[in-house]
Amino acid sequence: MTEDVATAGSVERQLAQVNVSVAKARLDDPTMRGFVYAFDRVARLAAVAPGFVWHWRPESDELLRDGDDLLVVNLSVWTDYASLHDFVYRSEHGPLVMRGGKWFRASPQPSTALWWVAPSTRPGVEDGLARLRHLRAHGPTAQAFSLLHQFDAAGRPVRSRG
Repeated sequence: MTEDVATAGSVERQLAQVNVSVAKARLDDPTMRGFVYAFDRVARLAAVAPGFVWHWRPESDELLRDGDDLLVVNLSVWTDYASLHDFVYRSEHGPLVMRGGKWFRASPQPSTALWWVAPSTRPGVEDGLARLRHLRAHGPTAQAFSLLHQFDAAGRPVRSRG
């Protein structure tokens, strides 16, 4: 992705992302101990990562419910995709992604949605979940796109490097 994708015309944009995982148990269950232990440490790493802007923090340790499923929702804003990608896959967060099956059940795919927002925007959980539902129902669009099929801040598809 090129450096200029974070501008739409002359308006700067930032990248919002929502990721939803289905927990195997409540957060106070021993099954989830490793995830819970790592969460605050990883959140502190994110807060100082290049390109990090903001991260939603729930008011309690309760998980969101979707029918019988217990959802862990991660909602954040980054300056650009490269910064988000570097943090998720190339920082200490990366090995945790690889161990996710220890704490999370398989969830409907895609489990991550991305979209561009104005710099002062802090999306709410419902907006993030609506973007994810849109992506699942309609495929990648400028309104909600995936890690593999991205759009730039002007709403144009980004060509894959592969």
